[in-house]
Formats: sequence, C-alpha cells, structure tokens
Amino acid sequence: MLNAFSVAPMMDWTDRHCRYFHRLLTPHALLYTEMVTTGALLHGDTERFLRFDEFEYPLALQLGGSNPKDMAHCARLAQLAGFKEININVGCPSDRVQSGRFGACLMSEPELVANCVTEMLSEVDIPVTIKTRIGIDDQESAEFLLDFISRVAKAGCKTFIIHARKAILSGLSPKENRTIPPLNYDRAYLVKQEFPELSVIINGGVKTVAAIQQHWDQLDGVMIGREAYHNPYFLAEVEQQLFAEPIKTRTQLLQQYIPYVEEQLNLGEPLQRISRHILGLFAGQPSGKYWRRYLSENARLKNSGPEVLLAALAAMQSHQTNVN
Repeated sequence: MLNAFSVAPMMDWTDRHCRYFHRLLTPHALLYTEMVTTGALLHGDTERFLRFDEFEYPLALQLGGSNPKDMAHCARLAQLAGFKEININVGCPSDRVQSGRFGACLMSEPELVANCVTEMLSEVDIPVTIKTRIGIDDQESAEFLLDFISRVAKAGCKTFIIHARKAILSGLSPKENRTIPPLNYDRAYLVKQEFPELSVIINGGVKTVAAIQQHWDQLDGVMIGREAYHNPYFLAEVEQQLFAEPIKTRTQLLQQYIPYVEEQLNLGEPLQRISRHILGLFAGQPSGKYWRRYLSENARLKNSGPEVLLAALAAMQSHQTNVN
C-alpha cells in the first residue's frame, strides 16, 4: 500500500502510553509524539521527553521551536534517540505557542521556517516534515499557502501535512480552532496539483474509511486526529478494511494492553495516567458509558491496578451481553 496513514500529534493525548495502545490497534500507522519544544529538550529532562517503547515504532517526533540552531540540535538528539521523522509544528494556534514564536504563527515567516529546515537537514539524514494549516487569520488565500509551501520546499522539506482549516490566532481557543474554521480539502488538493513532487498528507475531520479512500485518490496520505483518540477502535477498522489485517475485538485489545499496564505500574506510573487513553475503547457500543464511568471513578484511586480495567469491563457487560 503506497498511501501513508498516520495518527496525529495531539497535546496531552499522544504520550507514550497512548501510542503503545494505538500500536495494538494499528500496525501500519506512523505514530507521532505530542509536540515537544526545543526548550524542553535543551533545558529539561531530555531522556524523558524522548523516551519510547520499541513497540511504538515507527514513530515521529513533533518539535516546536523557531531558532534554527536549536532546532538542528534537537533534531540531532531525536535522530540519536531513534525517531523515524522530525515534524515541525506550524499549526498550533495557542497563545502560549505563539508567545514562543512557533506553531501556526510561523506561516507568516516562511523564510524562518525554511532556515530551520536547512539547519536541521544539515544535522540529520531522517526526514524533516512540516505540519501546517491552510492559512492564518485573514491570510487565507491559495497564493499565501502556495508561497509558504514553495519557500519551505526549496529548503529541502519534501512532506507537508496540511490541517485543512485556517488558524485564527486571536479570538478562538485551540479547541475552537479545531472545529470552527471550515474545512477546505480542495486547498490541500491544490498544493498537490501545484507541487506533484511533494508528499502531501491531509489532516482534519476524517472519521470514516470511505473518507480516507477518497483522500488517497487525491493525495499521498491521511492523518487521523481526534477520531483516533475518542474512538480508537476506528484504527482497527481501518486496518481491516484498508490493510487486510485480521480484526481484534475490543476485549482482546484490552487483554493485550494489560501486560503493558502492569509493567508501567511496577515502574511507578499511576493507573489513571495510563488508563485515560482507553476510555474511548467501547465508544458507540451498547452500555459503553458504564465502562467509561467505572474507569473514570476508580482508576484514580490509590493502589488501583489492572483489576480496575477488568472490573470496568464486567460493569459494562453486566448491562449488555453482546459486547465484543
């Protein structure tokens, strides 16, 4: 299958526990870390930020920053840590990210982004990619986007992941920026038409296998965001329908996750930090709310362990017998 498939970097969500769970569901997807800033890597606990389980692979690091030298240094750290790709965040609209001069506001500084790409590629031989929006504020013309893509591509970036909404940098929260600006897939299609030599991957609002197939007809790949988190079993359905993988039941996936949970608990991780990522496992299933309720109420209790997951499953099954 030539078409790429990936799960988006999502702040506070796609940590290593989430990625391990997602890998159980999807052998084929490229997984992404949460955004990690250059400041965190240069001045924080570098090992913790770059830590991952080999089972998560293939894995990409999303990096936030705009100082070319710092970005290059962090790219080298990422390559040494074993990441497959480094993705530059040019899409996040939050005030905190803007104050650090990275994220979506960088769309207005294509030469700075290009300089970052140039410096990073001088230090690593893994791909450096861009995740961007289709515009920012009133800079939303096709010409604005194509100019940004052109300048950054000349620096050596060959893959652009396009969240097919513009970002509104003042007046909307990051959450509102994921839903209120309208989707415009045609703008991403235009990028591919104008730059056929580039790899163009779509992100935003993709919730069905049919939609993935439709985008694959036009582009090089599809990145799934919130649907993969809130309804993770969707990833297993994609694997079955598009990659001919045998599908596992939700209960089987839970059983496969439990050894990892036990391992992490033995390392001192609290259950709630791990289990919060599987609240959506039974989304859309009869009595799935009982699973979420039991897990939410009991995973946070002191000394809670894998038995809480099994008890949550039993609580749900006691209300509905045909859960798979």
